[in-house]
Amino acid sequence: MTTQFDRIYHGLTSELGKFRIAASGMAWKGEESENMVALASGDIKWAQWMRVARGYQLRVGLRDRTREIFDGFVREDHDKLSQLLKQHFSIALETKEISVKGWNWGVTDFQGEDLAFLVSNKTAFELPLTNVANSNIAGRTEVSLEFATPSNSKKPSKHAPDEMVEIRFYVPGTHTRSPRGSDAGSQKSDDEEEEISAAQAFHDAVKEKAEIGQVSADVILSFEEVLVLTPRGRYDVDMFREFLRLRGKTYDYKIMYSSISKLFLLPKDDQHVLFILGLNNPIRQGQTRYQYLVMQFSREEEITAELNMEEEEVAKYDRLKKNYEDPTFEVVSGVFRALSGKKIIGAGSFQSHNGHPGIKANLKAVQGDLFMLEKFIFFVSKQPTLIELSDIHQVVFSRLGAGMGATAARTFDLKIVTKSGPEYTFTSINKEEYEGTEAYLRDKKVKVKNEMMEGELIMGGEDDEDEEMQSVASSGEEVPKPRLGGEDEDSEEDEDFQASDSDSGSPTDTDSDDSGAATASDASGDREFAKAAKGKGKAPKKKAPAKKVKKGSDEEGEVEGEKPKKKAAPKPKPKPKKKGSDDEAMDVDEKPKPKPKPKPKTKDDEEGPAKKKLKKSSE
Repeated sequence: MTTQFDRIYHGLTSELGKFRIAASGMAWKGEESENMVALASGDIKWAQWMRVARGYQLRVGLRDRTREIFDGFVREDHDKLSQLLKQHFSIALETKEISVKGWNWGVTDFQGEDLAFLVSNKTAFELPLTNVANSNIAGRTEVSLEFATPSNSKKPSKHAPDEMVEIRFYVPGTHTRSPRGSDAGSQKSDDEEEEISAAQAFHDAVKEKAEIGQVSADVILSFEEVLVLTPRGRYDVDMFREFLRLRGKTYDYKIMYSSISKLFLLPKDDQHVLFILGLNNPIRQGQTRYQYLVMQFSREEEITAELNMEEEEVAKYDRLKKNYEDPTFEVVSGVFRALSGKKIIGAGSFQSHNGHPGIKANLKAVQGDLFMLEKFIFFVSKQPTLIELSDIHQVVFSRLGAGMGATAARTFDLKIVTKSGPEYTFTSINKEEYEGTEAYLRDKKVKVKNEMMEGELIMGGEDDEDEEMQSVASSGEEVPKPRLGGEDEDSEEDEDFQASDSDSGSPTDTDSDDSGAATASDASGDREFAKAAKGKGKAPKKKAPAKKVKKGSDEEGEVEGEKPKKKAAPKPKPKPKKKGSDDEAMDVDEKPKPKPKPKPKTKDDEEGPAKKKLKKSSE
């Protein structure tokens, strides 16, 4: 007699099926795929009944220490199943209690092929270790487990349910680990014990139980000590039929061929070749995720290899050979192409001015190679960036450093605006690559905008504005830096001012007599300078006193004020601060009142009378 239960799930699949029990055993058959799982009565050893997310679960233990699980039963099925199991297989249906407290702290326990999380000695949830792809220590006390998608789900359905791909455990404290082979009864065993973090011990236990980094199937081909630039290190690459495994000193990765999205084979330079894997599910080291796996090979390195496959199996794959005796990068790329079923994308027709398919550029602070491919723009660096040509809205050429130095003028910037939103600005590109890059983009029908000449004109206009602003500042009443007056004033005033030979010594003289001599000897030049200033439109009310005291605040500040550098800073009253500075400053302020006295300034030969007259006027 056969008893059937409908709408039952097998394992972790989302497919419904029919479950039947008879004296000969039990079997499950899917409704859509018609997959069948059959268990003989002689192999069934125990059975458990437990509450799960999809109703109730029947867990059946087999002779070879494996188990099969069936979900979707209802509460009323318990008694019927218990009676059938006892009648046909002479085993009791054990009820396993589940913790429903909802606590997120507890104890982990490795139970066969499962990792159980216990709360108050009751199972809260279980994780199948066979599905664990990677285990990483994300911090000193945190362990991350990543799960691989089933290999048979290469083309998941649109209506497929969500699956958990990662879980993290916080494992504080330390753990004492005894070295293997140590004698437990010896006194030295205590000294040899190694104290490690509990997170490290948990990580090692998961790797051992889940067989991460170990051979669990027949290896088709292995490559040793492959230089991987991203993530950086040397890894052994083991190729299997459904996945590849990277084995490094610190990290081990299991990568399904179904998770590989793109393959690139690009020349880095004359000696090296880059083989790049694009991944749908990024691998991670700590908190850093790597969506691209970049391997580097030497062009001259060759390898002789034989695949661990039969000729019939080799014939099933496209362009796969049984024996290889070729350069290493050709063997690796050929095997990856055959096993993953992905096409290799090579360098396009673009050539730089040096004849290379890539050009040097910077993205932010990262330097790398920018490859112009047939359908992509690929920036290869520590963190590669792939841009599809169909996603580019426009490309803007600019030279932000124009006019700021010879180095900046030799390079240009390339900004790519995408339709999806992000913008990428590649800087420090040699200007010799401009014509080839622009021709490539126009050939690919990409919208191009050139701002290089506009940037240069803008920079030039700013320089003119700066000169005008300096001249305006120098012609005003303010003289912030008299010692730089020759540079800040208009060219006409500079020529008149520097025409006198006696000016050369005035900025360095500190003696009062020398300063007086410079004042008197420059009187004739001052009159011409004052006339030039009159034509320029300076303050008219200062014209008359300027003739007597060398143009008052403007001229004295330039000739005498240049000697003590501190004179120019306080402009209004305390202009000169050396001998007679107070009297002369007062003369300057009170000059506009006594108008008849400024005229005797014609005596340029003697400095004494000129000084006396200035003092009298102040008195």
